Amino acid sequence: MTSSPRSTDRPAERAHPRPGSSDALAHALVESGLGAVVLLDGTGLVRLLNESARGLFPLLREDEAMREPFVPDWLALAQYGQLARTQGIFGARELTARRISLPDGYAAWLLDDVTREVSWQRRWQEERDRADFLARASTRLLAPLGPHQSVQAVAELAGGRMADAAVVVARTEARPTWITSAVDGRLAGEGILSEDVGEVPGLADALAGLAPVPSRWTAPDRVPRWLAPEGLGPPGPVLVTPMPGRDGPAGAIVLLRRAGAPPFTEDEELFARVFAARAGAAVSSAALHADTAETTAVLRRPLLPPVLRRSSGLDLAAAYRASRAADLIGGDFYDVHPGTGPGDETFLVLGDVCGKGARAAVLTGKIRNTLAALRHLERDHGRLLAHLNATLMEDGDGRFATMVLAGATPLSRGEVALRLTAAGHPPPLVVRADGTVEEVPTKGTLIGALPSVTARTCRTVLRAGDVCLLYSDGVTEARGGPAGREMFGEERLRSVLADCAHLPVEAVISEVEDRTAQWLGSREHDDIALLGIAAPRPVGPSPHFGAGRHAPPGRSPAA
Repeated sequence: MTSSPRSTDRPAERAHPRPGSSDALAHALVESGLGAVVLLDGTGLVRLLNESARGLFPLLREDEAMREPFVPDWLALAQYGQLARTQGIFGARELTARRISLPDGYAAWLLDDVTREVSWQRRWQEERDRADFLARASTRLLAPLGPHQSVQAVAELAGGRMADAAVVVARTEARPTWITSAVDGRLAGEGILSEDVGEVPGLADALAGLAPVPSRWTAPDRVPRWLAPEGLGPPGPVLVTPMPGRDGPAGAIVLLRRAGAPPFTEDEELFARVFAARAGAAVSSAALHADTAETTAVLRRPLLPPVLRRSSGLDLAAAYRASRAADLIGGDFYDVHPGTGPGDETFLVLGDVCGKGARAAVLTGKIRNTLAALRHLERDHGRLLAHLNATLMEDGDGRFATMVLAGATPLSRGEVALRLTAAGHPPPLVVRADGTVEEVPTKGTLIGALPSVTARTCRTVLRAGDVCLLYSDGVTEARGGPAGREMFGEERLRSVLADCAHLPVEAVISEVEDRTAQWLGSREHDDIALLGIAAPRPVGPSPHFGAGRHAPPGRSPAA
């Protein structure tokens, strides 16, 4: 730039410019009230400044060039490069500058102080980013996670967005204090905390659910070595915030930044408390769900169908399918109580309780437990059912059950003697080795519906290749077929059993279950229970094994 003679005249002391001249236009622009205006001549020297411009650049004088330190470097570079617009920071202010070309080589820079607007825009963007983060965090934390998984998610989220590292200290009454750390959003370690939490300022209070200690009160040199996770390096600013749960404190979150990082602001501390509240709710919910699942598993275990154990004098097989795929228990049930010694009678029962789901399963459990106790006191099926009926009638809730009792005694010739008693239940079916299907003519009244019950006990003998099937009406009343409305029915079941002649009892049960499932398709159905009893099969392959899967001459397979 070339210099020009310095003028000592102030703007107010200059001669009134001629109308229409460049000086008149420049003077009008300076006094227009458009904000801060700096007028330069063709050589780049400042000719006029209004009061707003003097307030922004107090060191800038007329007849001086626009350069540092009088103006910020970004404005000086814009003037030198003849830019039309620019923006930057000068001191604590955010400024925008717009260049206007004037006649005779003059130029004017119009400057606006947009500090407040930029601050609000940044604040709005920060709040939007935080809201987006909380939404993503909530989606992840609301997923079905176990207690440890939920704590890991909290550490990874906090350590990837809110600080360089995060340490989550989770504590519940039922579980020891658990510590999980993450650095840069990646899991760094976890385990049971054995150190003294009192070594970290504010951590003990946070675990007790008390108000958080301001970050500025915690000096980095007071952070114990066990708290700083590997990969963080020397710790800098530290923030400890409680993690409130549903019914009490769920733990605490410790946020750490690396040495040299800026301290946590009040807004960041408030945001950490908002996140910690959501994290605490997720962690406590996961712990509650785990406790509930454990309790449910313990209570449900006695209600599950028993695991059948092979006996030297008896072959057994069973299948169970609840009406809802998610349920493991329901209203149908079976139970097996082996005799105390070789040749003793094995007590078996298959039944159906009115209703479905948990309420039916509770009554099922009561019936199974009552029968398990009564069988030691009463061998006669009729009297045993009478005692059971009296027990259920005492409840007075109007629910009833149907069932079949069976007593299976191995005989010396490899045969099995059966006592069978039905109480309001479909009678058992026996498929003989030659494919003949017989219905055992036992019958009786419902259990738990009337003050007294009647029942008829029938006897039969199973020989090699014979199978006795106890089943619930979920099989015969299964609706399906081409139209989806036809019942599977007893005739179709008999046909399936005839096809299974001389098959092992496991294969018979599997075939009945598969054919019923094919009939149902994906339709809703009642609970289904199957229990098969057979005499022990001779050692070695049978010449008839497998032939039963094909329909005998003159007999068509079930549809």
